[in-house]
Amino acid sequence: MSEDPGERGTGDGAPAGPSSRRRRLDPDRAAAQRAARHPPPQVIDTRPYQRMIGLFGLLLVVAISIAFLTSRGVGTAGIPAGRSMPLFAAPLATSTLNGAANLHPTCTLAKHDPRALNICLLVKQAPLVLAFFVTSSGGCEQEVTALQRVRAELPAGAAQFAAVAVRASHRDAARAVRAHGWTIPVAYDVDGRVGDAYGIEVCPIVELARRGVVVSRLIGEHWASAATLAPKVRSLVSGGA
Repeated sequence: MSEDPGERGTGDGAPAGPSSRRRRLDPDRAAAQRAARHPPPQVIDTRPYQRMIGLFGLLLVVAISIAFLTSRGVGTAGIPAGRSMPLFAAPLATSTLNGAANLHPTCTLAKHDPRALNICLLVKQAPLVLAFFVTSSGGCEQEVTALQRVRAELPAGAAQFAAVAVRASHRDAARAVRAHGWTIPVAYDVDGRVGDAYGIEVCPIVELARRGVVVSRLIGEHWASAATLAPKVRSLVSGGA
């Protein structure tokens, strides 16, 4: 006599009826049902926000840089035309004189130390062409070479030429003079006090002055050649702007 499957036991004495079969859930099906009732949180794509954050950071850096440069006077580097030149005496690179520049120099030859470049004395003699440079920049040093060449083209004593190495040591300034063979007076401004007085934040800068008053201010490497600088110097010597 065959056994009726509907009457087979569960092994613990309890009848295996329809209600018992309904309680036996498939684990995979149960997991799917739970996932449907409690879906995982949606993942947010942060890439667009990262780009926005990066752009904001870049704009912030640019804004800070502009504010810093504006406060440091880059837009008005050097002494503008019509203003008096700050007077100073600074040690010559080829001399034995060491130390910082004097922003209140003597204006009498009797008290002048020949080992220093004294602007107060130069402006009394002839129109002055004064360049500012840094020894770590070949483009700025080229400006001094341009002054050297223009001086050779002019009659002796027609103008005074000089250069100042801003924030340079005595050794570095002397090395630059020797390397380029400059013979115009080159002074060094060891702590930058002369550069600060002239608002030197970029180079090269050339101040063209007559009787101590700036006639023209030339900024940038465009003027770092004798071809472009010479007409401006000739105009200065002839009494023009």
